[in-house]
Amino acid sequence: MKRRGFIAGLGALWVAGCNKVADSEAGSKLLSAAQDWHEGAHRLLNNREALAPEYPRSAISPTFRGNGSTDPQNDDYPQHVAESFANWQLEVRGLVETPMAYSLENIRKLPQRTQVTRHDCVEGWSAIGEWTGPQLSLLLDAAKLKPEAKYIVFRCADDYKGFRYYESIDLIDAYHPQTIIAHQLNGEPLPIKNGAPYRMRIERQLGYKQAKYVTAIEAVASLDDIGDGKGGYWEDRAGYQWYGGI
Repeated sequence: MKRRGFIAGLGALWVAGCNKVADSEAGSKLLSAAQDWHEGAHRLLNNREALAPEYPRSAISPTFRGNGSTDPQNDDYPQHVAESFANWQLEVRGLVETPMAYSLENIRKLPQRTQVTRHDCVEGWSAIGEWTGPQLSLLLDAAKLKPEAKYIVFRCADDYKGFRYYESIDLIDAYHPQTIIAHQLNGEPLPIKNGAPYRMRIERQLGYKQAKYVTAIEAVASLDDIGDGKGGYWEDRAGYQWYGGI
């Protein structure tokens, strides 16, 4: 098994039992140690700035399943669907010199990157898709990050099992060339089940890091006051590793 698939498989085995493990103090320490080991191993075995594998279009999977939220009904998301997302605004805010707001039309006018990559889910499935969108770094540079900014938080429109979804990454992954704000899948507008109008593609990380239905990109100095302080929906809810690198 290739290293990428091996690490993804380990992630699936680990999170399958992490609810019970995370309930104990010893388990919490073990999860933290595992995350540190994981990130350190990723740096050692394969520089985090290296590119994830890209594939020919002939390798695209016949279907790309939706997972987690697949049709949000909270707030005004259904209205945005009815309007084909014409009034959807993507904010860039937080520790930036110039807060920005982008319409879907604005996002489509930016320089675009298209990449055919594999999505690896901790549940054990994978799929290859072609994603198109601007690099996150373009939006961050336009907004001008303040020196104290250390993390990027993705705010999402969907409530999943009673809690609003969010995720976060550090600046290494934020400025990775394959980190894009995808608005197309396989040459078509992003389907609702896959996160329309925008989802993140952070190709060096596992599926739960790829936030869907993104409404805001927020630069912060610390994750301590975001959610329960662990950096993401599944990190807070079930003890998943914050750094889900593959």
